[in-house]
Amino acid sequence: MRTLLADLRYGVRTLRHNLGFTIIAILSLALGIGANTAIFQLLNAVRLRTLPVAEPQRLAMVQFAVTHGQRGSFATPYPALTNPQWERLRDSQDAFAGVVAWWPNSFRMGLPSNLLPVRGLFVSGDFFSVLGVPAIRGHVFTAADDRRGCGIPGAVISYAFWQRQFGGEASAVGSKLTLNDQPVEVIGITPASFTGLEVGRGFDVAVPICSQAAWIGGSMLDSGTTWWLNVMGRLKPGGTLAQATARLKLFSPGLFQSTLPANYPRINIQDYLNFKLIAVPAASGVSVLRRDYADPLLLLLITAGLVLLIACANLANLMLARTAAREHEIAVRLAIGASRSGLIRHLMAESLLLAGCGAAAGLYLSGVLSRFLIAMLATRGDPVSLDLTFDRAALAFTVAAGTLTCLLFGLMPAWRATRIAAADAMRAKGRGNAGNRERFGVRQILVVSQVALSLVLVVGALLFSGSLRKLLAVDVGFQQNGVLLAGIDFHRVQIPADRRMAFKQQLLDKLRALPGIDGAAEVQIPPLSGGSTSNSVWGNGDESARKVEVYFNWISSGYLKTMGMPLLAGRDFQAGDTASAPRVAIVNQSFARRLGLGDNPVGKRFRRENTPTEPEISVEIVGLVRDSKYVDLREEYHPIVFLSIDQNAGSRTGAELVIRSSAPLADAIARTRTAIAETSGEINMDLQPFAGTVAQNLIRERLMATLSSFFGILATLIAAIGLYGVMSYLVARRTNEIGVRMALGANRSQILSLILRQSAGLLAAGLAAGAILTIAAGQTVKSLLFGLQPNDAGTLALAILLLAIVTQTASYLAARRAARLEPTAALRED
Repeated sequence: MRTLLADLRYGVRTLRHNLGFTIIAILSLALGIGANTAIFQLLNAVRLRTLPVAEPQRLAMVQFAVTHGQRGSFATPYPALTNPQWERLRDSQDAFAGVVAWWPNSFRMGLPSNLLPVRGLFVSGDFFSVLGVPAIRGHVFTAADDRRGCGIPGAVISYAFWQRQFGGEASAVGSKLTLNDQPVEVIGITPASFTGLEVGRGFDVAVPICSQAAWIGGSMLDSGTTWWLNVMGRLKPGGTLAQATARLKLFSPGLFQSTLPANYPRINIQDYLNFKLIAVPAASGVSVLRRDYADPLLLLLITAGLVLLIACANLANLMLARTAAREHEIAVRLAIGASRSGLIRHLMAESLLLAGCGAAAGLYLSGVLSRFLIAMLATRGDPVSLDLTFDRAALAFTVAAGTLTCLLFGLMPAWRATRIAAADAMRAKGRGNAGNRERFGVRQILVVSQVALSLVLVVGALLFSGSLRKLLAVDVGFQQNGVLLAGIDFHRVQIPADRRMAFKQQLLDKLRALPGIDGAAEVQIPPLSGGSTSNSVWGNGDESARKVEVYFNWISSGYLKTMGMPLLAGRDFQAGDTASAPRVAIVNQSFARRLGLGDNPVGKRFRRENTPTEPEISVEIVGLVRDSKYVDLREEYHPIVFLSIDQNAGSRTGAELVIRSSAPLADAIARTRTAIAETSGEINMDLQPFAGTVAQNLIRERLMATLSSFFGILATLIAAIGLYGVMSYLVARRTNEIGVRMALGANRSQILSLILRQSAGLLAAGLAAGAILTIAAGQTVKSLLFGLQPNDAGTLALAILLLAIVTQTASYLAARRAARLEPTAALRED
């Protein structure tokens, strides 16, 4: 230990005398280790870490055995159950020791003049007890709290909400909150570690499922066609997933037979009765974030790892140069009896100090980068909640990264430096070394490796940036600029169901009359919002040959004009298209093509299959519009049917409005907000530019483009520094030779050309190796690209050009120093 401390003290002194090298080394390692640690922490939180509940390995998600026919609501991207199914499962199942159900939703907290969004969670009564999550203040719900007719039995709040809203005061328990205009008492507070079962989406307030109707207009408790509840079970002690699945499959026929909704479409009954439930592992919870980002994060971790490898190769080269400059010192030490192992330990002490300082600085940078990544992943109004606690896995990863980098850039230079024979090193100090030329050795191999890996990263950066540009340039089929989205909720206005259509029409007329507003309309599912609904359709009398799965959306008259979607044929919806009138539709070009209806399908009819709420219907086509995007930017144009929202018999107490403004959007938002508030102060509203929806659609692509570009630029700079360092070292080693050449008549341009040819050879070898690696690794990123192939020749050529320019510029700077040498001074150089 004493020897090690002595080596470390000597290493500190040595590094202090080479401050420039020390700063570059620590900064390179900090960026590499920090990026890797930050991405690992995010990947750990999204994909690897188990839920902070009791025995998470015993948790299992209840899902359907097959994907065909399984259903879920817009707010539930996972296959969900109806409440009647949940109640039967809860009361009669024997597959688990306990089961829980939940549904994420949102509330508005406070008075109408100052409403704040709150992330809500509807939970079953024994949700917290089955999970083993106790209250740190007050108490949680029990099974008795979740029974029909429960009213509003209270609310359990999260630790984060307690700190944010109540400042951590113990008096929070027993206090009142106003949610959706309903007072509710806080009965308990959950631990800081528990944020729910959906990774990435935390909760603020949890209320029992039985109270759903008190918060949201219309009860879903008796609905056999509203699939909204996520269900998870805890395995019995000693039980297995296979045993739970077997019990669920035996239980399924009775479950679905007993919960078959009245008037369920005959065509779908057999599918319903054939449903089978299974148990799948859920120790890490469920997560849309995991589904969308697990693979991109893993790819980014690999990318960051390559950057760290490039940094290690660069540092190894710098360390080789430093140890070469200390050959005489090392030879003297060996000559007077120092052991080779002792010298290696001495040299490794410097590497250990650099790696330790780099890892420490990397930890700080990882926190900054983690917050940046979370900010990029966050969506409007629904921030991402991830536990980025620096746990044992993150600590082990950082220590491993630091140790590995220390070995990668330190061990080989130390081993090579101490391999030299003492007599040879003493003679090498003499002058008869002018003709000594560096062979294609370790230093050159390291440079070639840096260039090769840098090319892979630059190609990746160009591919992801190119994909993002192509997505932004996609023809969506409507005009995005100047469009405002307004989500309104008027359930507190207490409008009778038969007056809601008229109320929305009056509101739209008022908005259309505002200065600078060119149009306003209602749409059930805003385009590019990620939501969709689909059904099978066929031409009249042609079910067997032309049955096609198509998207449906419900719009009001004026929607097409508001969105800049001109009619190609036919008409828009009109006042006479009401619930009592024959069903009419406007279709897009893809619909007409898929059903073989020709260029002008107006006047023709199609049939839509039964749904759980409507029988099979015949619909007349009254209009044709061009193709447009519906779910997201990546999708191909899909057949779309627009139905009149006035013919939808639903009695929703909310609406999604689209508003086109020729005035600045900030003015349009202010005028819209004022007009809605004047209509009724009880209307909740959420206003945002349509560009926000597009941005939300591209979060993953922006993340990949931003980080890959950062890593590509960083790798290129490190490679350029590495090439500059090697060329500078080679120039220094060949000073005598350069002096001789110049004394014999070589001019400066010839010396410059000599050095640049040598660097060009290294660059060419690195680019060739990088091109092979790029082509070999191309398929791993194919699914994340849009409009580009992973082995796109133009992208590869551009990357080679950019990397060649940067690295050759660095080589030129080193070569220029050689060309400026005075022959007499070069010949005197030892």
